[in-house]
Amino acid sequence: MLDFTIAIPTYNGATRLPIVLEKLRSQINTENISWEVIVVDNNSSDNLTQVVNSFQHEWPDNIPLRYCFEAEQGLAFARQKAIEEANGNFIGFLDDDNLPEPDWVIEAVKFGQEHQTAGAYSGRIIGYFEAEPPEKFDTIQAFLAIREHGSETCLFEPEKLRLPPGAGLVVRKQAWSENVPTRLALVGRVGNSIVAGEDYEALLYLHKGGWKIWYNPTMCIHHKIPKHRLEKEYLIPLAKGIGLATFQLLMINAKSWQKPLIFLKTILGNIKRILLLLIKNRFQVKKNLIAAFKFEFLWGSLLSPFYYLKKMVTKKSGFQAPS
Repeated sequence: MLDFTIAIPTYNGATRLPIVLEKLRSQINTENISWEVIVVDNNSSDNLTQVVNSFQHEWPDNIPLRYCFEAEQGLAFARQKAIEEANGNFIGFLDDDNLPEPDWVIEAVKFGQEHQTAGAYSGRIIGYFEAEPPEKFDTIQAFLAIREHGSETCLFEPEKLRLPPGAGLVVRKQAWSENVPTRLALVGRVGNSIVAGEDYEALLYLHKGGWKIWYNPTMCIHHKIPKHRLEKEYLIPLAKGIGLATFQLLMINAKSWQKPLIFLKTILGNIKRILLLLIKNRFQVKKNLIAAFKFEFLWGSLLSPFYYLKKMVTKKSGFQAPS
């Protein structure tokens, strides 16, 4: 086993991948650890294979750079493929728009080795915007995997769905292999599905297995946000898709007697939050992008118990639940 595997799931990322690989090739203070990089091609149609091949010809001999293919599209499937292929005790996930700081690898390895109860951990994620974000964007930036939780190490709170995103997440392979199903219920935004939450689902299974989930401020990546991700056409479906996963995520660690209470709390709590949002914005939420985003998230969360029940019914009847 190696100390560390970096897995980069990507779909049509031929133009984005090179800068990520350059950042990894420039990592510092890694002389005394063993690590590798795996690019997981999630059924791309561009020249991704050629890009990886060109880097392999000039890649350091002591750091394997491998390519693998996952035909079933969806981030959950690509990450599971990486878990199966990885030779590292720890696996760090980088998206093809995540740029790690030069010491990201060594800080990730050190933290995992020093925290034996850590099933997963994440660091600072700083937004790198290709266009000026809209006013008050900072109030929703966490939904786009831009996170900073201060300079102190701390635990996340899975029971409150306070968890890190998959971007820049490091997991202990043993913890994942023993606790996370090989096929998650949430697979990510793919095809006609807008429902997100696959990263949280995996983390909740780690929590259910007794592993801790940490914030490590010494790890830092920069998340590139292109202009189209700051526009209404991208943000509104994103908000609703995240909201629709809420109840399903809460069910993972809920005891049987808690489920009816969570059902009612999810509905009543979101009705209250929607009303407060409408009142605050004088019932004009659609005129403000950030308010509209928050409304769609809360609306999706309100609908999430019914979406979950619909999925359960269609699953039992043998039909595919519509997205």
